[in-house]
Amino acid sequence: MHIAALALALAAAGAHAAWNVLAKRAGGGVAFVFAYGAAGVVLWAPLGLGALALGYGRVDIEGCALMTGSGALHAAYFVLLQRGYATGDLSLVYPLARGTGPLLAVPLAAVALDQRPDALDLAGGAVIVAAVLSLTGRPRAGARAAIGFALATGALIASYTVWDAYAVNALDLTVVTYFWGAELSRALLLAPAALRRWDRVRAAWSDARGAVLGIGLLSPLAYVLVLWALTLAPVSLVAPTREVSIVLGAALGASLLGEPAGIRRVAAAIAVVAGIALLAL
Repeated sequence: MHIAALALALAAAGAHAAWNVLAKRAGGGVAFVFAYGAAGVVLWAPLGLGALALGYGRVDIEGCALMTGSGALHAAYFVLLQRGYATGDLSLVYPLARGTGPLLAVPLAAVALDQRPDALDLAGGAVIVAAVLSLTGRPRAGARAAIGFALATGALIASYTVWDAYAVNALDLTVVTYFWGAELSRALLLAPAALRRWDRVRAAWSDARGAVLGIGLLSPLAYVLVLWALTLAPVSLVAPTREVSIVLGAALGASLLGEPAGIRRVAAAIAVVAGIALLAL
């Protein structure tokens, strides 16, 4: 993997793990998702609109369509992820969702984008996916709903990863401008549901302002870094590498949320590092 793409994917993993811990702690449904999505639109507007104003590309019909599609996929992703966190542990939902994403994204990219990974790419990706899925261990009783939400979330991760990989390479836009447009689309798509629950939106801002602002800053940052990496390397390399966030999430879940940690998670962390080494080759 291009060393810059590797560094970007690893930095994205750190930001992603951090905002998921905030999301798990805060809880909440559509109203909370809308609140931090709207915060992200406001916080990232200077960069997104600034790049456009400076002449870095232009927004045409194709660009609007791709940003709207990305916004719709991300809206469904965030809502299902929050539903998963409401019904299951971070250490169950997060690994399953993030592990399923690249597992589906690599073959989808091969078909949709004609990206053909070599043997080392496939081996590294397989090691990382197997390691992150092993972090779930044996789920507690009654976790079937959480597993369902996690798997559905993983399918959406694969979908928006391939969709956005095409968009950032096909459009004459900076990744910041593209993702800001997608974030705006997501907020607009969720607005009707949020307006019907406006008291909950106000409650989310009042009770979890730090989480709203933190996720609004870190979630776009994590994905902008991923989009940047996708302009330098194929999906088969970027998608599995960013899943090192699972190890970080497990560590944060143990230290901040009191979830169990043990030898299995240490072994999984070592396996993830080995998988990244294979991708770097």
